[in-house]
Amino acid sequence: MSKDNLEHLFKNLEGQFDVETPKNGHEARFLEKLNALENTKTIAQKDSKTYWKPLLAIAASIALIISISFAVQAKEQPKDLASVSPEMAETQQFFTNAIAFEVNKLKAEQTQETKTIINDALKRLNELEKEYDNLKISLQESGEDQLVIYAMITNFQNRIDILKTTLQYIEDQKELKQNNYETTI
Repeated sequence: MSKDNLEHLFKNLEGQFDVETPKNGHEARFLEKLNALENTKTIAQKDSKTYWKPLLAIAASIALIISISFAVQAKEQPKDLASVSPEMAETQQFFTNAIAFEVNKLKAEQTQETKTIINDALKRLNELEKEYDNLKISLQESGEDQLVIYAMITNFQNRIDILKTTLQYIEDQKELKQNNYETTI
C-alpha cells in the first residue's frame, strides 16, 4: 500500500476509532478472566489426558502380549509334511486318516488274550510318533530337504505296517484257534 492510500484510509475512518480510556481496574479484570479461561482449559486438558494415558498403556500392553504369543507359538510349532506343498498335505491327511482307522480297528479287537500284543503295537506307534516329531524339527532346520520328507512318509508307512501286521497276527490267531477247536470236536 502506498502512503497516499494509507492517508486516505485514515481520513475515511476518522472519528470511528475508540479513543476513550477504560475504567479503573479494567486491565486487572481482563487478566482475571484470561487466567480463569486458561485454568479451565488446563484442567480440561489434564482430565482428558489422565483418562487416555492409562487406557493407551493397557492397549499397548495387550497388543505387545498378543504379538509375543503369536511369535512364540509360531516358533514352537515346527513344520510338518502338510506345510511343504498341497500334495504333501493330502498325503499327510491320507496317512493320518488311515492310521486312525487302523487304530480303531485294533482297539476293537482288544480282548484279554490280545491285550499284550495291542499294547506293544501302541507303544511302537508312540515311538514312531516321537520320531516323527524329531523329523518335523529336522524338516524345519533343513529347509524342506527331500530326504527328510521321504523319512516322514516312511514313518507314516511304518505305522500303518505295524497296525496291519498286528491286525493280521490277531486274525491268524483267531483262525488257528478256530481250526484247533474244530479239529478237537
